[in-house]
Amino acid sequence: MIIKFIENYAKLIVSVPADVEVTKEVIDDTFAEITIVANSVDIGKLIGKNGNMINALKTMANGCKAKDGISYKIQVVAR
Repeated sequence: MIIKFIENYAKLIVSVPADVEVTKEVIDDTFAEITIVANSVDIGKLIGKNGNMINALKTMANGCKAKDGISYKIQVVAR
């Protein structure tokens, strides 16, 4: 659920939406890592000024923690 949301959200923000890939790696029962891979020109847009955009995504992921009990770490990686 959160993966699809983050992927759609990221594709709306970036200049090259075809390059956006979102993957989820489950570390253990209570922790997962979400990686957003995007074109290098779009990294600044995904992070946002003072980190506001990525913090908004992290806040949304923390909201999902209340529902499924899994903590999420979000990373943005350049292609």
